[in-house]
Amino acid sequence: MHIILHQPEIPANTGNIGRTCVATGTSLHLIEPLGFRLNEKEIKRAGMDYWEHLDVTRYVNFEEFKEKHPGAKIWMATTKAKHSYTDVSFGPDDFIMFGKESAGIPEEILVEYEPTCIRIPMLPQIRSLNLSNSVAIVLYEALRQNNFESMELAGNLHRLHWKSEEEEK
Repeated sequence: MHIILHQPEIPANTGNIGRTCVATGTSLHLIEPLGFRLNEKEIKRAGMDYWEHLDVTRYVNFEEFKEKHPGAKIWMATTKAKHSYTDVSFGPDDFIMFGKESAGIPEEILVEYEPTCIRIPMLPQIRSLNLSNSVAIVLYEALRQNNFESMELAGNLHRLHWKSEEEEK
């Protein structure tokens, strides 16, 4: 899976998204201009010590991204879409793009990708959700559809242990 952030503005959101990407084995693609420097402490704080493990690539603009990823399946997450993110089938190598916090993905890009524009349902009086929350919602649905490939599906307690099936009987 791949997440694209088109001109993100808030370093804490990008840091949180970077941490989510590391936790899920997802690549992060950043399209400039960024509203911050990648060495800002807010990004490091939000991404904690995971940032160094992040597979992240920067692009000067969306055209450079398209040149480097010809034929990529790109889902455009936008409040302007007609279809919910739960109505589509995500592939394991798909890209999911999100726009900047203040304006979303430019409409000039959206009209080129109308069939792959998706939205998160919400009440009409709400303009949008937080960017890092939106990424997590859509990314985890895409990962669920792909059976959480290569992800740990069960966890262990630190000090105690879960009952085994035999103990539960």
